[in-house]
Amino acid sequence: MDQIAQIADRRTSVDVVFDYLYQEITTLRLLPGTKISEAEIAKMFGVSRQPVRDAFSRLENMDLLLIRPQKATEVKRFSSRTITSARFVRAAVETEVLRRAARECTAGDAKLLRRHLDDQRPVVAARDFDSFHKLDYDFHHALCEVGKVGFAFETIQREKAKVDRICVLGQFRENRMDTLLQDHQDIADSVIAHDEDGAVKAGMLHLTRLNSTIASVQEENAEFFDD
Repeated sequence: MDQIAQIADRRTSVDVVFDYLYQEITTLRLLPGTKISEAEIAKMFGVSRQPVRDAFSRLENMDLLLIRPQKATEVKRFSSRTITSARFVRAAVETEVLRRAARECTAGDAKLLRRHLDDQRPVVAARDFDSFHKLDYDFHHALCEVGKVGFAFETIQREKAKVDRICVLGQFRENRMDTLLQDHQDIADSVIAHDEDGAVKAGMLHLTRLNSTIASVQEENAEFFDD
């Protein structure tokens, strides 16, 4: 029983450290290239190095940390290749999701999508970037459910996570939440109207909003990129 309790305690410690670092990295409080110490994080949370090591490993698997033998661990820099690949895969999957959502949308689904938009409006008005970021995920998840392809969100979520930090940087720099909310409105309107082409057009426009942000970040902060 003691061994089981110890395993549970360690898993809890891993989750706590992981959640903290994930938020720090994805909200850009820890910028790309920032070095982080396993020993310092362990001391901060009052835990041994093992749960910190496990949390680091999870973050490395998400392409958020760079762990190298005999060198300091650092927050992963952006990769142009990874970003291009992730956006290509997401666009391909989301195109089919939007077509299916437009075909399958029911009156109940329409209410669901409108409710998501209603949740987003006060957050945008309050300029609450973190909350909008979460609600954006929820909206795209809902589209998958409307299209009866909920499993597709796993792929969208995985690929979206690879460019999330750029998205956050774009929101801070350009204050794009109003535009993104309007994109969501246009997508929902087309889906509710069973307009497959309109839904795809609005969805692909939504994804291209990041083009200028990526270009400007690469130009102004080349140190954030490793290729």
